[in-house]
Amino acid sequence: MKNPFINADGKIIPKDKKPIDFAEDLFAFILIIILTVTTLVIKIMQDNLHLQVLNADAIIVNFGFLFACIAGIITWRESKHLSLASLTEKLPEKVKKVIDCVTDAVTPMILIQLFLTAFCQLVNRDQFINKVFGVFSERIFFFFMPVCYIAMVVMAVNRRKNKIAGIVGIVLGLITSMSSITGILWYVTGQSEFPVLFKIFDLWNLFCEKSVWILVIAMILLAFAGVPLFVVISGITYVLFSKSGGYVDMIILEAHAKLTDKNVTAIPLFTIAGYILAQGSAGKRFVNLFNSLFGWFRGGTVVATVLVLTFFSTFTGVSGVTILALGSLLSIILTGSGYDKDRAESLITSSGALGLLFPPSVAIIMYFTSNITQFSKGFDITNLFVAALIPGTIMAVAMIVMGIIFDKNTERTKFSLKAILSSLKECAFELLLPVLFCLTYFTGFFNLFQVASFAVIYTFCLETFIRKDFTIRGAARVVAESVPVSGGVLFIIGAAAGLSYFMQDANVPEIVTEFITTYVSNKYAFLFLMNIVLLIVGCLMDLYSAILIISPLLLYAGKALGIPEVQSGVIFLMNLSIGFLTPPVGMDLFISSYAFKKPVSKVIKGVMPFLAVQIAVLLLVTYVPALTTCLVKPSPDAIDEVEPADAEYEFNYDSEEYDESLDMFSVPDDSSDF
Repeated sequence: MKNPFINADGKIIPKDKKPIDFAEDLFAFILIIILTVTTLVIKIMQDNLHLQVLNADAIIVNFGFLFACIAGIITWRESKHLSLASLTEKLPEKVKKVIDCVTDAVTPMILIQLFLTAFCQLVNRDQFINKVFGVFSERIFFFFMPVCYIAMVVMAVNRRKNKIAGIVGIVLGLITSMSSITGILWYVTGQSEFPVLFKIFDLWNLFCEKSVWILVIAMILLAFAGVPLFVVISGITYVLFSKSGGYVDMIILEAHAKLTDKNVTAIPLFTIAGYILAQGSAGKRFVNLFNSLFGWFRGGTVVATVLVLTFFSTFTGVSGVTILALGSLLSIILTGSGYDKDRAESLITSSGALGLLFPPSVAIIMYFTSNITQFSKGFDITNLFVAALIPGTIMAVAMIVMGIIFDKNTERTKFSLKAILSSLKECAFELLLPVLFCLTYFTGFFNLFQVASFAVIYTFCLETFIRKDFTIRGAARVVAESVPVSGGVLFIIGAAAGLSYFMQDANVPEIVTEFITTYVSNKYAFLFLMNIVLLIVGCLMDLYSAILIISPLLLYAGKALGIPEVQSGVIFLMNLSIGFLTPPVGMDLFISSYAFKKPVSKVIKGVMPFLAVQIAVLLLVTYVPALTTCLVKPSPDAIDEVEPADAEYEFNYDSEEYDESLDMFSVPDDSSDF
């Protein structure tokens, strides 16, 4: 029997792969298997065999953290860390060279800062003292974080033409990391007297204090020069903490805390499941099913297209993945049924993020976990899933209606019950998938991470052994292709966690709340301003960074004005999904340009009618709160909140509680809970 892991040339390592790259991919694949299988095995042991596994969650989250580190290295190796499209291409060549030199220096500088900060915590004997399996210290798993950053530094310098700039960046990184270097020396030697190093440390902090806004703006501009977003966010956070006294260790500690959150660990598994489905025959089967169901009337293929895109973007969590994976197939199906090619590609681009509003949306999961301490007592993530159903349905129906309006084809496939039944039979296992997910999760049989693990196993077995779309090696290759997407998302989440902590520690939410309640006393005016701000944020910032950094601020203000929590969440997510399409730098515009090989300007022109309709739906959901609240049952543990009238609102900031007349909750004393 042929070894399924051997390539056609008889070798395990492909010709186009370096041994170190193959080892990284293999390690990531093994970790995915461990994450997928372990959680279900533990559930069986505890629920069926009544064998308790000590620190079961610690086992899962630490392997998840290890995967995040390895995925980060692979993502950097493949140059797929999330970044804004570079706007420097049209600049004069001399200016472009200067900007390239700056980015070549700044990138390794920030990565060195992160490496030394992580290494400082690695040698800190008071950190990571818990045991995994009762034997292994968490420090063993954390070891891979500084390894990840130093690997990125090496690759960043080696792949750049201007290696001198890279070396200068490393030196600057060392000079600006005296807080970490002195910490390392203290933990290793026990010595605390380093006057020269402390002097450099004080000068750097003073420099950050005097020029903080210049440095922050410079970092933001570098994002538009193509520097990865997690590097930009980390650099901004490092400057802010340095300005405030140099407590840069919180950047790494918060990143570690976020990446060892079990709900966050579920994200790569959902992404993998989506990738397997998208690369297999599931997309074609769904299209055939929906064509048989809807193809006999005008716009039937439009209905099929929108439903398929919605389904897949629900699981991938990143709309661009769906466009890249299914865009060509769906475009061929639409044009084959007589649809205009440009309209078809615009419809696909505009519908690529609809799934973010349906369970088990990774975006909803992230929104909940990022703001969990701000929700009312007893609030459950199910509330958010349910609240988004009607707005998500309206948005999908709006795209279908727009697609039908542009459908000028007069030829129709005949209605055939036999074809429908045949398609249902062919698509039975794929249709069973979302049913099983919802049943197991909403009945409490599986928690979120167990659902994600089940999703990977189900889709892997379905596409490999039942549909036989892949060999085992082919399926492993698809899984490997999903790792850079997971790594990019996870590192954005980790970087944004530190910035979010700084904002909470600096009382930014309270300041924003006070400002809004002082100058914007009408909640409808606030909602209008929030929509404008979020469209800009969604245009400029990736989904996960916006959730982690921006959502806590707006949820605070929304609660102060009596806006239901679920409504704030749904409005937030709808804005960001629309932001993907918002010119000039909405991410899906560039992904569509790449997928369909057409200029960005042409993509923008094509999506404008769809974008206008999506904004209209957003305004409808914004000003008709019943669309988000009517299906949500209040938690029995929740305290009824009274929606205040449009008037002035009083806060007692000394005690950090809202006015009792508003019957709101007090803000937690410990900002680290955020």
